[in-house]
Amino acid sequence: MAALSDHAEDLLLDFLMTTGTATRPTNWYLALFTAAPNDAGGGTEVSTGGYSRQTIAFSAASSGATSNTGAVSYTASGANYGTVTHIGIFDASSSGNLLWHGAMTASKTVEDGDTITFAIGNVDLTLA
Repeated sequence: MAALSDHAEDLLLDFLMTTGTATRPTNWYLALFTAAPNDAGGGTEVSTGGYSRQTIAFSAASSGATSNTGAVSYTASGANYGTVTHIGIFDASSSGNLLWHGAMTASKTVEDGDTITFAIGNVDLTLA
């Protein structure tokens, strides 16, 4: 994924470089966007068709990278999601803080009844 959010950058810097404390999230949630978020948040998260953020788990980091350990799926029910272009990782199932965000390799139009799935290893997070 492309970028850490401002919130995640602050957590990381506080943890590594100061005597300040950083509270580690205990759960992570994958969000779908039809317009790009940025480091400060924003964007347009899907909000129709029975959509809700899905839990996601990651492997232990190696060489500055990690990826999802289980498949994550969404099925539009009762309405279209629209064209999903970006994803984000949050620390809560609703509201909460954006941690990571980035563009999908290929946009996907999700219509009523369609399913979009992120296979194991397809959501990559890298620090470089």
